[in-house]
Amino acid sequence: MDKKNIKTQNVYVSEEENTLNWNDIQFSFKKTFGSEIYNSWLQKISLVKEYNDYLILGVPTRFFRDWIVSRYLDKILEQVKSFKLSLNRIEFKIIEENKHNQELASINELSKVTEIKDSILNYNRLNPSLNFESFVNGKSNDIALSYSKKVCEHISRYNPLYICGGVGLGKTHLLNAIGLELQEDNNVMFISAERFMYHFIKSIKKNDMVNFKDFFRKSSVFIIDDIQFMSGKESLQEEFFHTFNSLMDKGSQIIISSDKSPMKLERIQERIKSRLAGGLVVDIDVPDIDLKEKIIKKKIEEIQSQFKENINLSEDVIKYIASESKTNIRELIGVLNRLIAFSRVHNRILNVGDCKNILKDVFNQIRVITVDKIQNVVSNYFNISLSDMLSQRRSRPLARPRQIAMYLAKKMTTRSLPEIGRRFANRDHTTVIHAVKTITRLSEQDEEMKKNIAQIKSLLLEQ
Repeated sequence: MDKKNIKTQNVYVSEEENTLNWNDIQFSFKKTFGSEIYNSWLQKISLVKEYNDYLILGVPTRFFRDWIVSRYLDKILEQVKSFKLSLNRIEFKIIEENKHNQELASINELSKVTEIKDSILNYNRLNPSLNFESFVNGKSNDIALSYSKKVCEHISRYNPLYICGGVGLGKTHLLNAIGLELQEDNNVMFISAERFMYHFIKSIKKNDMVNFKDFFRKSSVFIIDDIQFMSGKESLQEEFFHTFNSLMDKGSQIIISSDKSPMKLERIQERIKSRLAGGLVVDIDVPDIDLKEKIIKKKIEEIQSQFKENINLSEDVIKYIASESKTNIRELIGVLNRLIAFSRVHNRILNVGDCKNILKDVFNQIRVITVDKIQNVVSNYFNISLSDMLSQRRSRPLARPRQIAMYLAKKMTTRSLPEIGRRFANRDHTTVIHAVKTITRLSEQDEEMKKNIAQIKSLLLEQ
């Protein structure tokens, strides 16, 4: 990789003498993250101010900041620390967008339509194995399956169809199955909300929004997965709102999935929630034991057919797996794969006792850990009220438990740093970063802290 290909970035005023060479850091970003991520997101970061222990970096919009913080911040901090060890946090500042407009306008605009079309279609191919025939139904998903099939029979009768449920319960499978069923006679667009946003931002950068709008609004069946990803992204929601209205006006079928019902979506515009709720909303619940047993048997059949091998799991073992797996189908299949692999490697038929021994750590860890749960357990553990722990008071008896709760929220949930900060009385993500680093350091140096963390984790996993 040639450093000549790294475009020189603006470096703004600093209140101390700079020791960092921002071009070198940008070069390391491109090498670490790859050209696509670098060109799409990191190239626009500029150095605003440099202090001894932290940096202020400039980004063109709030949207850029939120995206970078939620996905790349830890690695970015790691990279800049390799250039200056004293750095322990990064803050972002929204700088004037017109500083970037000239550069954006100069981007090559050749083959715009072909690029967006090829890029989307190559990424969003329907999976032929995720069809209605391979979907195992039971009481928890019967209604969702029934209406997914009805949409295929009568387009626009239920519009939009909104399928909601927790992670790993089969929402994407149903969306994919609808797409497969309708693709022969319709222009089907199947895309995740995250990928929709990626192309939205890319089109803005390339000054190519006309082709973006035209491409998505031509579909006769528009399927979008995980709409909750748009939370807090105002410009993306604005574009989705107009795309949604345009598709509805022309009679296109819209199918949407989310982990929450429309009115429970956080930081989504009310007008969008209202339109989503105006269609048919169907839930997928956590599978019962009977459905889990059916899923296990179906998966065993698929593995035996694919790999031409016999898998010996007794009814007792299947019942044990189904009864002990408490979360979702994805975790259930992971547990099954682990047992099959163990049986294959050791060439033995497993009994329930073997399964208990093999899976004892798994079933302890497959507990749904939320930020709320962490906050309650930590406050009870230290015998302080939850309101005190979340308050702005900075006394040690409150600050340390608060930091521990933030640390555990980062380590034991999938929430982003800004999300965690918001759950702690709207604190900034840099406060969360500081808490994580502080508790990480203390748990390595202080035996009492190490013991506290271990005990709190045990309490979380037991509940």
